[in-house]
Amino acid sequence: MFGLSVAWACVQRGAKVRVIDPNGVAAGSSGGVVGALAPHTPERWEDKKQFQLESLLMAADFWRVVEEASGLTTGYARLGRVQPILNDAGLALARLRTEDAKSLWNGAAEWRVEAVSGDWCPASPTGQVVFDTLSARLHPRQSCLALAGAIEARGGEIVRAGAQEGAVVHATGVDGLAAMTAQHTREVGNGVKGQAALLEYDASGLPQLFFDGVHVVPHSDGTVAIGSTSERYFDAPASTDALLDDVHARAVAGVPLLGGAKIVARWAGVRPRSRTRAPMMGKHPFEDGTFVVNGGFKIGFGMAPKIGQVMADLVLDGVDNIPADFQANTCL
Repeated sequence: MFGLSVAWACVQRGAKVRVIDPNGVAAGSSGGVVGALAPHTPERWEDKKQFQLESLLMAADFWRVVEEASGLTTGYARLGRVQPILNDAGLALARLRTEDAKSLWNGAAEWRVEAVSGDWCPASPTGQVVFDTLSARLHPRQSCLALAGAIEARGGEIVRAGAQEGAVVHATGVDGLAAMTAQHTREVGNGVKGQAALLEYDASGLPQLFFDGVHVVPHSDGTVAIGSTSERYFDAPASTDALLDDVHARAVAGVPLLGGAKIVARWAGVRPRSRTRAPMMGKHPFEDGTFVVNGGFKIGFGMAPKIGQVMADLVLDGVDNIPADFQANTCL
């Protein structure tokens, strides 16, 4: 996703672009199924949260233009997210965040405390939930394919092998983190496996849910995604197992409507996480004259529109608008 987003931003500015992806579009962790574009909590504000906010607010126009250029769906919709409030302390905190969101989100979205309502709502011990209007969803694999289609429609190349010419941006995920670690004195980042599933259940117009560590994300194609695990140590990166069965059980316990839904796909992949957990961007610390963007982990799709813009500023114009905490050298 990061590589395609940078390529798309550059194509839109008139650059000639070649994307070299040996495994094909959406073959890695970006080809997942969940697609929850959810914000950080509106408190203890920092550059990372501001960057993410700006990217989430860019997303509707970003994905609309991608769909128009490619003729393909991305599954994007900003329908919000519901989270149960578990106790009185959580309720008090949620109400404080309601006020913080008014100023920190600058009226662009709301963080509200509401009563539990309807069947598409997990049980809440307090009878109250948080509903935020900033969260959105898209279908990860579909959005990658649409982005690749948009790049090609505007004259860009998507190839499995080719010459690395001009300004080179390394957006190589887990392999890239491993390569940088091999050239450094400590771990630059690592892979975190995730498992998820798609259920055959049409909730396409409803908000996503988050409870008991599980994301439940309705997609526009009549499926609901559930996920995901976070596994640091694993032997079979592309295999699903009992850990996903547990995610499914928790999802059904929270939303009994999903109990009879057929599982139509099980997915596993390894997501790249930098040492600092922040996306790393900028001049490559070990490859002179090239650039790097990596470490999307769980927020890569939400960050992608803004990351594409900022990396295009740097690559094409030499303008560095990357927040200090995201600078590649800072993340080492």
